[in-house]
Amino acid sequence: MSRPVRIGVQLQPQHAPDYALIRDAVLRSEDAGVDIVFNWDHFFPLYGDPDGAHFECWTMLGAWAEQTERVEIGALVTGGGYRNPDLLADMARTVDHISGGRLILGIGAGWFEKDYTEYGYEFGTAGSRLNLLGEYLPRIEARLGTLNPAPTRRIPILIGGGGEKKTLPLVGRYGDIWHSFSDLDTYVRKANLLADLATDAGRSPADIQHSAPWPGVEDAQRFVDAGVTLFTVDTGGPDYDLTVVREATAWRDEFTPPPLTGLS
Repeated sequence: MSRPVRIGVQLQPQHAPDYALIRDAVLRSEDAGVDIVFNWDHFFPLYGDPDGAHFECWTMLGAWAEQTERVEIGALVTGGGYRNPDLLADMARTVDHISGGRLILGIGAGWFEKDYTEYGYEFGTAGSRLNLLGEYLPRIEARLGTLNPAPTRRIPILIGGGGEKKTLPLVGRYGDIWHSFSDLDTYVRKANLLADLATDAGRSPADIQHSAPWPGVEDAQRFVDAGVTLFTVDTGGPDYDLTVVREATAWRDEFTPPPLTGLS
């Protein structure tokens, strides 16, 4: 059975001097019909004024869990080295309960050097950060299995990135959702590699949902044909313009009409 196509929005928590602007954007996103609302896990803006306004990821997810009713929520993605992995698992379990089972645990190796240097984390190298992620994922999985009370569901783990030597093997072993940042041709090649890696890890490749940035109405069908079933639109503060989000949800609704509820 094929997966439904879903639309997410990433509300980038930067350049909004008042958190009320983000709170409003979350409500508007749910009203616009998105399936998932993501933020990101950084401590400073990634574009625009590098010292502009910015808010923290996981405390925000706790607020979103209370504020929203239908959408799934998560980070796209959590910096793998920013928190003790057992603590992160406990945080995820708690937000899972607050939200009634709507959390996605998005995680990656981290890359933004300013986050590390300003907050006292060791930046290391891309390889060392990926090695750390590889050490942390089984600890997260193990801790989720011992917490009391347990999570309300098996919390989906989204892993972002496309490195073929380290990231994709981690997706193949631990990921429920793979978020690719690649163009279509590169995505197809890496998706085939991921299928082999999942099989090698004793998993069915079909158990891993494929996710990508929204490519626009004109190209979305090509990505779906290649296996992508989750698209995410990025938008930043302070305005959080949802015009493209509404275009994406309208395309989704045309692509996947709602099921019939009865016969006339």
